[in-house]
Amino acid sequence: MSWVRAVERLRRERRAGVLVTLVSVRGHSPREAGAKMVVAADATWASIGGGNLEATAVTRARAMLADGARVPEQLELALNERAPVEHGQQCCGGEVVVLLEPLAVVPAVAVFGMGHVGLELARVLARHDLELHLVDSRADQLEPARLRALDDAVARVHVHHAPVPELVLGQVPPGTHVLVMTHDHAEDAALCDAALRCGHLGSVGLIGSSAKWRRFAKRLAAEGHSPQDLERIHTPIGIPSLAGKEPAVIAVAVAAELLESFAAERAEVSR
Repeated sequence: MSWVRAVERLRRERRAGVLVTLVSVRGHSPREAGAKMVVAADATWASIGGGNLEATAVTRARAMLADGARVPEQLELALNERAPVEHGQQCCGGEVVVLLEPLAVVPAVAVFGMGHVGLELARVLARHDLELHLVDSRADQLEPARLRALDDAVARVHVHHAPVPELVLGQVPPGTHVLVMTHDHAEDAALCDAALRCGHLGSVGLIGSSAKWRRFAKRLAAEGHSPQDLERIHTPIGIPSLAGKEPAVIAVAVAAELLESFAAERAEVSR
């Protein structure tokens, strides 16, 4: 498998990896500058030349994965009989520099409800490297012409027209952060109920007033959800200091809180 397909596979499977690139070569080496390989915790794809060079890079890449590293690193290696080695001599006679770039698992977000707020939120989130799932029970809200502003998205956008939106909860990847903001309070309540019954999701955020949440909490409790279950739903989601009821303002408030939580998670992993 080529390194390009390996990167795609890791992203699709939501597995971390390291992209290893032979960035410069002086003298002789088994591969030319520009050679690449991909390293995961339990597999490698492609090659930068084998021998001590490759084994050293793989060992360091896996140490980076174990540490949750997010900053690229460089290795400088001499390929001669006098160089210190851990994996056997490699006597090509050259010197190489290897770049190791972490391939983190990007966040996944599912926005349920592509009305005015949902569309504005999608525009903001689409500027970030994440897996973005857009879900609505109304086909017209997901028309390509309406979503044209997302054509140049950095995010990988997945569009789901689902007459029963809660079924999509079972299709999104583990750890997906769910945002509920449909046009129908009954649909919102059904999504909250289904989300609390899913064990693979990340956070669950609900757009709405405190009065709406009081009604929902009573209904969800009647469905058998405990007070601890109800604490999983964050409502009203959004940074409260960004006041205003315009869709763009609400979307920015929600996106800011969500992106801030991603940054906190990354910092926690790095410690």
